[in-house]
Amino acid sequence: MSPDAVFGRRRFLTLAVMGAAAVAAPEWARAQLGARPAANRAVRGEHSVSSPVAIEVRARPLPSFDLRDRSRLRFGSLEYRSGLVLTSSFPGFGGLSGLRLDPKGERFIALSDQGNWFTGRIMYSGRDMAGLADVEAAPLLGPDGRPILDRGWYDSESIAMDGDQVYVGLERVNQVLRYDFSKGFTGARGEIVPLPPAAKRLPNNKGLEALVFVPKGQPLAGTLIALSERGLDADGNLISFLIGGPTPGQFSVRRTEDFDISDAVLLRSGDLLVLERKFTLVFGVGIRIRRLRLADIAPGGLMDGPTIFAADLGQEIDNMEGIDAHVTPEGDTVLTLISDDNFSMIQRTLLLQFTLVE
Repeated sequence: MSPDAVFGRRRFLTLAVMGAAAVAAPEWARAQLGARPAANRAVRGEHSVSSPVAIEVRARPLPSFDLRDRSRLRFGSLEYRSGLVLTSSFPGFGGLSGLRLDPKGERFIALSDQGNWFTGRIMYSGRDMAGLADVEAAPLLGPDGRPILDRGWYDSESIAMDGDQVYVGLERVNQVLRYDFSKGFTGARGEIVPLPPAAKRLPNNKGLEALVFVPKGQPLAGTLIALSERGLDADGNLISFLIGGPTPGQFSVRRTEDFDISDAVLLRSGDLLVLERKFTLVFGVGIRIRRLRLADIAPGGLMDGPTIFAADLGQEIDNMEGIDAHVTPEGDTVLTLISDDNFSMIQRTLLLQFTLVE
């Protein structure tokens, strides 16, 4: 199939499902259109797990990123390295909304918006990703040791790490849980993190979408940064929070071109990269990455920064919801992106890697 045919088919499917049949559209796209998401908890349960289980994940390589020019490697400040389409016969695999890697870019912790952990290892052939190994699914547990879905806590959308301390944002209920992985790894119980009252008032299904923990040696060290998907302040900008740390408070990220936040990652340089996405009936899905300066973030501030990467359905993208970064032994900063397939037959779980070209 030619690149034009692929592009045309994907755009047709996107428009047909997300536009004409709003009830069948992914929840994030329906929210973008102003449609009301269905709270079908029985369906959600079909994709959750009640105890840890080893699973097999198949990987098909994506040798190129651009459907219109397969020789193209450079996209803004990013250079394409490799990509995988991930599938599994395990019914709970999918809906991946957050990802964190070890410093080598190998071991990963991901989470599904259906209340599942996914852990495992990325295998490489040279510098290209080749597949996943040792993958295990496990339920996110609440303070009582039961799966969080048992108490109606849905949409586990964001993840941040501070050593063994792992923070998870629950968008639908605007809650943050902290897990101590030294106490049972993914079997640890989540503890509720106190949030500012304004965080609890964020709109349903447009709440806490990205979490970043600021480590020692960086401005705002010890702070958990929480960014909302589309909680808007009085000026129409994206509400965000500094939780804990030296200067807790609220700030905003300028919203432009109808993009919403889907994740963020902090680089060693002190730059905060914010992954954003949008959906329109005319153009379908678009994503971009903006670069913000961590040192400029302060309570009451309005943050903005340049776009360093943008892609649309002319490239191998989907509903990209997770981003992380690691540095190779050669000194390359590698960005890893993952998509949430919404357990939809016409969407895909993509794992993509790019080199950040400074």
